[in-house]
Amino acid sequence: MANPKQLREKLSVWEVKTDPRAPLSDRQKDSFMELSTIASNRPLPIELPLDDISSFPSTLSNLALSGTDEGLLSEGLAAMDMEEEKIDNAQQFFAWFSKVENEMENAEEFSYKEHVAQFREYRQQCDQVLEEVSDALKHLEDLQHQYMFVSTKTNALHEACEQSVEEQTRLVNTAESISNKLSYFNELERMSHKLSSPTLSVTGDSFVPMLTRLDECIAYINSNPSYKESQVYLARFKHCLSKALNLVRVHVVNILQSAALQVLPKKDAIKPSDNAFTLFYGKFRTNAPRVKALMEQIEERVSKSPEYDTLLNDCHQCYFNQREILLGPSITTAISELASQHVKDHCALVRSGCAFMVRICQDENQLFFHFFSKPTDKLDILLERLCNSLYDVLRPLIIHINHLETLAELCTILKTEMLEDHVQNNPHELVAFETVAKQMLEDVQERLVYRTHIYIQSDILNYKPAPGDLAYPEKLEMMASIAESLKKESISRQSSTTSVASEQSTSITEVKENGDVQSSIVVPYTNAPMSPADLHGMWYPTVRRTLVCLSKLYRCIEKTIFQGLSQEILYVCIVSLVSASQAITKRKGPVDGTLFLVKHLLILREQIAPFHVEFAIRETALDFSKMRVAARHLIYKTNKIFKLNSDNALLEFLVEGTPQVTENYRDSKRDVDNQLKRTCEEFIRFVTDSFISELNAFLQKASVIVNLAKEGDAAKVSLRQQPFAGPDKVHGVVNTSFKQIKSKLPDRKSVV
Repeated sequence: MANPKQLREKLSVWEVKTDPRAPLSDRQKDSFMELSTIASNRPLPIELPLDDISSFPSTLSNLALSGTDEGLLSEGLAAMDMEEEKIDNAQQFFAWFSKVENEMENAEEFSYKEHVAQFREYRQQCDQVLEEVSDALKHLEDLQHQYMFVSTKTNALHEACEQSVEEQTRLVNTAESISNKLSYFNELERMSHKLSSPTLSVTGDSFVPMLTRLDECIAYINSNPSYKESQVYLARFKHCLSKALNLVRVHVVNILQSAALQVLPKKDAIKPSDNAFTLFYGKFRTNAPRVKALMEQIEERVSKSPEYDTLLNDCHQCYFNQREILLGPSITTAISELASQHVKDHCALVRSGCAFMVRICQDENQLFFHFFSKPTDKLDILLERLCNSLYDVLRPLIIHINHLETLAELCTILKTEMLEDHVQNNPHELVAFETVAKQMLEDVQERLVYRTHIYIQSDILNYKPAPGDLAYPEKLEMMASIAESLKKESISRQSSTTSVASEQSTSITEVKENGDVQSSIVVPYTNAPMSPADLHGMWYPTVRRTLVCLSKLYRCIEKTIFQGLSQEILYVCIVSLVSASQAITKRKGPVDGTLFLVKHLLILREQIAPFHVEFAIRETALDFSKMRVAARHLIYKTNKIFKLNSDNALLEFLVEGTPQVTENYRDSKRDVDNQLKRTCEEFIRFVTDSFISELNAFLQKASVIVNLAKEGDAAKVSLRQQPFAGPDKVHGVVNTSFKQIKSKLPDRKSVV
């Protein structure tokens, strides 16, 4: 704490006249004076504790020496033991004042001094504690040195122990590794002894673990070929594996053969048409559980060793051999019986035979998976051989079928019912049947195409029409009269329809109540029937045959083949129609012949429109026309054959005579349209000539004169000067033409 004197000195420096530390302005000085005046007149507070000696010196300086406060002052001096002291002069006052200041300073610093005394005691105590701590640290340092010495010795001991433990662990691991490696080699003696035991059974609980251990030993030796005598042990282990798999092979073969033997004695006594499936599948399947457990183990190990694959193939082969022995003769007999039952109905034979083989394929697939878990291609090979029995019976019949309807129906059965319905719904089980069915379908389609070519030549191109086929327009007139008579009859019946309607409704109600007939509807002739001339029976036979043939071929053969056949059929049909039209023209005239051709071309174009195929085909041919010209030039230039220049005749022949490949597009629909267009134009030209023949002759003569006038002198050649071009002649030609049109046009309308 700073000395009070120093404080007073510092405070006095604030207001020195020269260089004051904190100078006051006049206003601040006035304010200070006013505050001093007010503070000097302020009385002491009533609550001031004058009995507190420690606080008295601090408040004594603030007391005013007024008359009213003299009692308080005397009490304060008494408290300070100064009431009896007398002050006679200034020196005594200053001494007294110094004493008072000292006492005040002592009173103010009393608490601090006490604290200082306490701190000194504390310091002495701390020094003592520090000395004791120093002694303790010295002891601790000694203990630390001793600890480090002991710790170093202990760590060395621990490291030695750890090295010993690591060495022990390494030795134990080495021993275990050697033991594990030797265990694979030591298994040889145990397995050889076990496989030589007569009590070993492949169905026992220890057989499958033994196979697993054998696989592990063989795999281990294969992965470590550098071991001593590894090849010797590998050969011995494989020998043990062969012995074990041979036991499995013998077991499975015996089961399959015994199952076949159980069925064979009873098979001859049962006809294939009887309950043969219970015998062939039910009894045979009872042996499946004893085989499937072993086969699952073998199938899982096929990838580990080729011996397993060989064993599995042998088991498959034995199984399929036994199944073929059982099913082969029975299937052949069953198909023969079906062939004898449907001698004349080839469609029923194909349908029943294919259904029979579909059932056989499905049952064989199900039976196979009762014995084995994974599929094999050998099953499809067996089923394909069994299905070939049906193919061998059906193919000779197919290649001798001549009727297009039968062949088309066979195509529908094989393509729609068998391949699309059965095979697509069960593609995995019917792979073999699909192969045979496609082969039969190809044979049927080939036969159908062959018979179609013959049909085109015999029944369409070389068709010899009967007189009734060419009876046009008599046939149409007869059918028109029949239609007219039927129309009159329908009108007469309509008058009696009202009276009969109530009776018809009563009869219908009675039929429904009896329940003998589910529906009976009487339809009166309310409308006139269609004209019989529009029915298919009125078509020319080649047109009807062409359309029937196309409709049968459309869904039976491939689109590309159909396009080629349709091109040929339509071309031949057009040729036959043209030939028939010419015959009618000779017999009845060009009008009837042309109308006949137009009618049937329109029918043909209308009926081929629903076929959603392109009737256009591309034909590739070799053009030898240039070769002919080049050969002619070669003959003319024989003297230039051996010239050694660009004018060599032989070189020109080789360059210019090369045949060219040409491609031609033929469209049957366009051929029909073109033929129809030509026929209509010919018909229009003929009818026009019959109406205005004289007018046409006049126009031809006039055109000749006009052309001459353009070429020569117009004054010499004039149309007006010609005798046939006079006004009277022209007027007569026009009147004659008008009369012919007026007289012949109604007849032509009625014909058309």
